Amino acid sequence: METLAPALSTILAAAGLAWWFCRLLRPLMMRYALARPNARSSHRIPTPQGGGIAVLAGAFLALGLVPLLWPLPAGAGAGLLVVVGAAVLVAFVGAWDDIRPLPASLRLVLQVVCVALVVLQGAPDIRLLPEVLPLWAERGLAILAGVWFVNLVNFMDGIDWITVAGIVPLCAALVLASLHGGLDPAAGLLAAALLGGLLGFAPFNRPVAQIFLGDVGSLPLGLLTAYLLYRLAGTGALVAALILPLYHVMDSTITLFRRLARGEKVWQAHRSHFYQQATDNGFSVSEIVAQVALLNLALVVLAGFTMVFPGLWAQLAGLVGALLLVGLLLRRFARRRPA
Repeated sequence: METLAPALSTILAAAGLAWWFCRLLRPLMMRYALARPNARSSHRIPTPQGGGIAVLAGAFLALGLVPLLWPLPAGAGAGLLVVVGAAVLVAFVGAWDDIRPLPASLRLVLQVVCVALVVLQGAPDIRLLPEVLPLWAERGLAILAGVWFVNLVNFMDGIDWITVAGIVPLCAALVLASLHGGLDPAAGLLAAALLGGLLGFAPFNRPVAQIFLGDVGSLPLGLLTAYLLYRLAGTGALVAALILPLYHVMDSTITLFRRLARGEKVWQAHRSHFYQQATDNGFSVSEIVAQVALLNLALVVLAGFTMVFPGLWAQLAGLVGALLLVGLLLRRFARRRPA
């Protein structure tokens, strides 16, 4: 995207459509996809899930309409179509799981297929470490990382607004990168569509939420975000791509290894994430998501710093600064809230 108009139009269109779809779908979700509280839940009353349908519908409709006014570069739409198709397939898996839970093994296989489709067909031109790894090893690691990212976004979608607080700043940063030539136009337009879709969903998910994303939303959001970060890394901004999602990655990854060390079944629902510990340690949901959002804004600044200053020491400084900030917030969430 060379001008602001396509990005802004996509954001506004996706936000308006997602908001309308949320209003339209909520009564239906009340009947067929109601999330009831249990011992591992953070909500207190039965709440409809499936808001991800509205986010994706708004984003993808906007993504289809805006290029009619501002056409994408030749060939850019083909890869984007593959990515959207894979996201729709993941959304179907999530929708089925929201209504009638699927075996964890089947979910994993389907996710691997969709991520592999995105890596091999949606971004076949990307090489991150050609001097270090052969192509097959790099592709394998990319698929593994993509599957983990799909699941960690799902794992982190456990309290109101936390996915909005995590993904909105990230998508906004990617839109800005595209406007300044740091990301290709098609990826920038997709980031703008996701940003708008989440903004349209946000009023319905603010504490106390009227509707949840559900697996139908969190799984494809993870896939699409992973794809966008992969494309960003492919431009040479690997450190920036690591910094932007760092809170979500560290919270979920540390929690996973802790659960593995305790011999727990990691595919089962739990309340071990740092943001979940924070609710037990006296933090309100609003306090948690506000701090996560502020942290993510700081991560956007650090990621931008590493893109403006590509030298080795600037890259290390940005990454170390990001790790310290995330570590401090995780430590804060793991302790009792000060009186």
